[in-house]
Amino acid sequence: MVSAKFNHRTAILESKFEGKLTVNELIECSITIKENESYPRFLKKLVDFKKAIANFSSNDLSLLAEEHHKIVENYDFILTAVILDTPKETAYAMLFQNLTKNNKSKFQLFSTREAAINWLNNYTELNCNTSKIYT
Repeated sequence: MVSAKFNHRTAILESKFEGKLTVNELIECSITIKENESYPRFLKKLVDFKKAIANFSSNDLSLLAEEHHKIVENYDFILTAVILDTPKETAYAMLFQNLTKNNKSKFQLFSTREAAINWLNNYTELNCNTSKIYT
């Protein structure tokens, strides 16, 4: 199960993943973010993956990485904080993190919600070196 809600108070897109998840379900979530024009173009995402089980192989991570690169094209910058607590999913997230490195996004792993939110709140458009030119 996947649920997502944009928190207007914190300006963070909060997603929660539970149960067995397929790569197709994760790609569908990515497409929803890519196509949403109401989210800020400097997007902060909090992803709770603590109750989720990756029901796919590590080889499928390249498909998710490709989709991530497509999402980033529609935004100025994306910050993603992922909360995890299981070895397999953490290993997958670390592999995904390496596959998605680019100059328009940052991806960091956390074990607590508090640490993830603190990390997200430490970034602004100006300190992320976005490609926007301010005049």
